[in-house]
Amino acid sequence: MIAPIVHPFFDEPTNTFSYVVRDPDSTSCAIIDSVLDFDYSAGRTDVRSADEIIDYIRSNNLTVEWILETHVHADHLSAAPYLHEKLGGKTGIGAKIVEVQEIFGKAFNAGSEFARDGSQFDALFEEGDTLHIGGLEGRVLHTPGHTPACLTYVFGDAAFVGDTLFMPDYGTARCDFPGGDARTLYQSIQKVLSLPEDTRLFLCHDYKGPEREAFSAETTVGEQRRSNIHVRDGITESEFVEMREKRDATLGMPRLILPSVQVNMRAGEMPPAENNGQVYLKVPLNFL
Repeated sequence: MIAPIVHPFFDEPTNTFSYVVRDPDSTSCAIIDSVLDFDYSAGRTDVRSADEIIDYIRSNNLTVEWILETHVHADHLSAAPYLHEKLGGKTGIGAKIVEVQEIFGKAFNAGSEFARDGSQFDALFEEGDTLHIGGLEGRVLHTPGHTPACLTYVFGDAAFVGDTLFMPDYGTARCDFPGGDARTLYQSIQKVLSLPEDTRLFLCHDYKGPEREAFSAETTVGEQRRSNIHVRDGITESEFVEMREKRDATLGMPRLILPSVQVNMRAGEMPPAENNGQVYLKVPLNFL
């Protein structure tokens, strides 16, 4: 099986891993789950994290084929438009983005200028779709549960699972966002864990387990099946759902969920400027 070259980038303020995944036989690559730096208290964006990715790509003379999102993130803003401007590449996300856009378009009272058809992206992927990075073929798994639009991208022996799974000592993603469902997540995880045991799983987030001092981006299907604290082999669907729903009821909302969703449902673009030329992000009261 082909082993793509994977280079992680970690944004500690949001605990987010972004990736450049490269065809080992060419200079073609894709960027997965990029981060736009955002100081919420100041209302100010920055491109430091995205520039690290740009510097890596340019220093290795790589060509960007795709800028991919595993889902509409609720904990960081996407840097996809900035990366597209600087590097090119097509943007892609799951086709169920339209469900997320409908839910949050209403929540933020987005106007008629906000299309709820996913047209902000170049490609909307369904289960079983394929895409290419040079000669490297990738396939798409629809893995909802955390959100309706969650995808896992599989390139050779590497799978990029978004928020579906965390490191084995930390468990699995929450399911209490609008459109989330614990039973659906369990079924999606089983789909991921049916991949070969030595498949490398690259995570969107890590928060460090109780016995671990370093952040980690990578695990394997085998490690997850043996030791994931929430969903290892032998844990039934009903046991998982009971645990997940009980745990989710204790969790607060991510710090950046409101700005993140407003931006990410637009493929990383900001809402349109108002009549004074200023761009604003909304805070809908008592929604979540």
